[in-house]
Formats: sequence, structure tokens, C-alpha cells
Amino acid sequence: MVRCLKGRVWDVVVDLRAGSPTFLRWHAEELSPQTGRMLVIPQGCAHGFQVLEAESELLYLHTAFYEPAAEGAVRYDDPRLGITWPLPVTDLSERDKNHALLSNEFVGLHV
Repeated sequence: MVRCLKGRVWDVVVDLRAGSPTFLRWHAEELSPQTGRMLVIPQGCAHGFQVLEAESELLYLHTAFYEPAAEGAVRYDDPRLGITWPLPVTDLSERDKNHALLSNEFVGLHV
């Protein structure tokens, strides 16, 4: 679960689950303390966000302890996903800049 405690963020979930009717589709919500919205991210879905307001803070609740070896990623600008970001993407970590694009052979995660 993800909730914004301070500021505003554009929070995106991408379905990477094999066989899912929403495979490779994304859904986004603006999260802020004013909206009170929270996203529940199912296992097998990717998650990313764009900060819309400086000094924003997020609260994450996970179902398991963080395991770096289990971490995967998709690129924010992957053409197979076509995510619409509300602001120009200008400040990315080196890690996020270097994610590979999804190949045409990617058929999803089995969860």
C-alpha cells in the first residue's frame, strides 16, 4: 500500500502479471493528504511515481521484507507501456535511467 503523507505525487501501477486481463496496462492516481487516497499494489505489478510538489513524503506498507535480489524494474518511458507523466521527466537516478525496455518476448510474470 502507498499513501502520500505530505505534498503531491503522481503514482503509477503497471500490471505485469502473465494472463491478466489488464496485462501491460497502467493506472495512475494523484496522491496527497487532501485526497486521502491510497493505492494497493498487487503482487506482480510494477510501481513508480513522479513528485508533483517539493518535499513530498510517501508511506509504503509491504507484505514482506525488502529483498534486493527479488527486485525488478521497467523503464518510465517504455513504449510498450505508454505511461503519461504529468510533468516532463527531468530528475532520474542512474539506476532508473538504465533499465532495459520490455522485449516483445516478455509475456508477464507468473505470480
